[in-house]
Amino acid sequence: MPVAIEAHHISKQFFLGERNQRTFFEDVWSSTIAGVQRLVQPGRANLAEHSRPRFWALRDVSFQLHQGETLAIIGENGAGKSTLLKILSRITQPTMGKARVFGRLASLLEVGAGFHPEFSGRDNIYLNGTMLGFSKKEIRQKFDEIVDFSGLEQFIDVPVKNYSSGMYIRLAFSVAANLNPEIVILDEVIAVGDAAFKKKCFERVESIFKQGHTVIMVNHEMAHLRRMSHRCLWLRRGQVEMFGPTNEVVTHYEHEMNEAVDDRRRPAELAGTA
Repeated sequence: MPVAIEAHHISKQFFLGERNQRTFFEDVWSSTIAGVQRLVQPGRANLAEHSRPRFWALRDVSFQLHQGETLAIIGENGAGKSTLLKILSRITQPTMGKARVFGRLASLLEVGAGFHPEFSGRDNIYLNGTMLGFSKKEIRQKFDEIVDFSGLEQFIDVPVKNYSSGMYIRLAFSVAANLNPEIVILDEVIAVGDAAFKKKCFERVESIFKQGHTVIMVNHEMAHLRRMSHRCLWLRRGQVEMFGPTNEVVTHYEHEMNEAVDDRRRPAELAGTA
């Protein structure tokens, strides 16, 4: 089976206090400025750089995903899940290592990502579709299906700056899921939607991987992940704790999380009985 995504020893470092939202071009610009400073004032630039506290969001993450497989990424908050998705989506670049993606990719990472607030929902469908590499004709053929899935027919010509977060997600997911890219990356942003739309989203994701497409998702609902993903990557403090069949990895993860909860609860219970 052909490879869809390869991650080779990916590491990502941030300076503490630096926002974790820089785009690829901002990363390149920052590196260029730092290089110029090292040439002009080498001693001062090096001193300033080394004095800044650093944080490794990811350390030496490697895995391979084949076409048609679904990968779940789990871990506690701050484990590096969203950073990894941004690197795989080519929104930011790794400090070390490399990611290779084979196929047309659509990602849904955060509310409003990839949308122009002054444009209408209609215009943003064409904008997003173009960014994904689809022609205007291909987008037009899928337009009614996208709008129908989103349930935003009466708001489709309203500027998206007037949309609620739930409406953003409805439209963004509809674009990502209905243009049939080879690879779909979904962060836990789907949780923003209402219960009925979340159910609709999960059903659509199931149909996507049944069609042989590749899906990567972050979600805290373990029952959904067990049912919908073949493999699971467990991240802990930016490093791979476990990678393998979803049922096996999730079982270990839940067992450890339950033990951690019991350990925190036990001193309180002892204090209450004293």
